[in-house]
Amino acid sequence: MQNENGLFNAFIGHLFPRMVRRENLRITYTFCLGGLAFTTFMVLIASGLMLLFYYQPSSEHAFESILFLESSVPAGLYVRSIHRLASHTFLLLIFLHTLRVILTGAYRKPRELNWVVGFFILCLSLFEAYTGYLLPMDQLALWATQTGMELIKSVPAGEMAVKILAPDGVGQPISLLRFYVLHAAIIPVAVLLLSFLHFYRIRQNKEVLPYL
Repeated sequence: MQNENGLFNAFIGHLFPRMVRRENLRITYTFCLGGLAFTTFMVLIASGLMLLFYYQPSSEHAFESILFLESSVPAGLYVRSIHRLASHTFLLLIFLHTLRVILTGAYRKPRELNWVVGFFILCLSLFEAYTGYLLPMDQLALWATQTGMELIKSVPAGEMAVKILAPDGVGQPISLLRFYVLHAAIIPVAVLLLSFLHFYRIRQNKEVLPYL
């Protein structure tokens, strides 16, 4: 229990520090890409929760629920547009943050563990975007997801992964429900927990990060 409290306190302390040095307020090569990515992730969660009130994860009604959301719900189109724009921005910031870590050598000892955690966050973020792309159930979503499934089949254990994700075919009831659960619950919770660990490790290694 103490370790969990320490993890949470370090997470909160990283987001809301009691003191910030004047030199740390200058724009540097880090550009606070990690913090910006996490802020965008919070926007994704907030907008996604609002979309959940109207989206129907069924093959027959998913597309109709999106049309209803955009045409009949006040600010529905605005919220969905924010969610889509935030998803693109989140992936861009994650990629730039990863690139910055690579170019500056911030993955070296003793930060190897945090590099692995960050890499898992990147992979989960890509998977989150992939599962969300199917949910509108328009023709483009179906074609793009089917193409992704064909690519997955070409890697080791890909056939098994496809059977787990879409046992009845892309866009069919079971596959759509699994994509929905992954996108709306499992992957976001996993990303959030890994972000807690990521910020915790940054705080633990702060003595070797002169730019903090």
